Amino acid sequence: MTSKRLSVVVTRRLPHAVEARMRELFDVRLREHDTPMDRAALAEAMVTADVLVPTITDRIDADMLAGAGDQLRLIASFGAGFDHIDVAAARARGILVTNTPGTVTEDTADMTLALILAVTRRLPEGMAAMQSGTWDGWSPGAFLGGRLRGRKLGILGMGRIGRAVAQRAAAFGCATHYHNRRRLRPETEAQYGATWWESLDQMVARMDILSVHCPHDPATFHLINARRIKLMKPSAVIVNTSRGEVVDENALTRALRAGELAGAGLDVYAHGTDVNPRLRAQPNVVLLPHMGSATEEGRLEMGEKVILNIRTFEDGHRPPDQVLPAML
Repeated sequence: MTSKRLSVVVTRRLPHAVEARMRELFDVRLREHDTPMDRAALAEAMVTADVLVPTITDRIDADMLAGAGDQLRLIASFGAGFDHIDVAAARARGILVTNTPGTVTEDTADMTLALILAVTRRLPEGMAAMQSGTWDGWSPGAFLGGRLRGRKLGILGMGRIGRAVAQRAAAFGCATHYHNRRRLRPETEAQYGATWWESLDQMVARMDILSVHCPHDPATFHLINARRIKLMKPSAVIVNTSRGEVVDENALTRALRAGELAGAGLDVYAHGTDVNPRLRAQPNVVLLPHMGSATEEGRLEMGEKVILNIRTFEDGHRPPDQVLPAML
């Protein structure tokens, strides 16, 4: 007799190849439309499924986990972030949580450099002039930006993505500095030509570019706040491709409007799609719709990791990408 296949519920549309492979391996229920499940549908899925495959748009809190069925034993999240899941509450219910680390590193680092270039070289302003038909020819003083070579890049969070950004920035001639909870090994610092700052305040005060790459947790909430923004040079820019909650969005908006910062490039926001309209109106701000990891290759890698985590769990082993409460 063949054993019963795992019941898997997927909350969003995934790449076709990933969905096809899931159909082969599991008793899978796929999403017909690429819209987030509402809370009721998500709760119903957690009552019926052995495995739930959510994304960062699904908020799975302690109350929702308390209503999960006894058969739910794995939440295999599609994405590297996991702050949308109460991992401690899941563990208390005996539910494992996995993510897909490493799949967004290269793509997010690429996008970070794109934002740095877009802000420092004023690309959106140039594009707007071309698209509106208002450009009337070259001028020595038009659209003057700044050269990257020789600029000091401060990286907040020197993990996988932070290091990938440092590697790319070196090719542009930037000097890399970083602040981390723990200092890297000397040989790693030497590899990336990175200078460690124990004091975040002292680092931000001296940087030309601040690039944010730390996770969101209680210790990092508004880590870049009004006080720290005031420490920065008026010629400095902030780029954030990690989590919107790390930067005080209102304080950033006030500083930009007051000319206390030269610009900002953001791919993430504190309140999802609800972006401060005054931030949208700033000509020296580049805003992207959370597309840092949006490549076909990256999404396929995410799907492969999700499937590997589920199959490893199905075989009775610990999934390779299990998330523990201590990792938060």
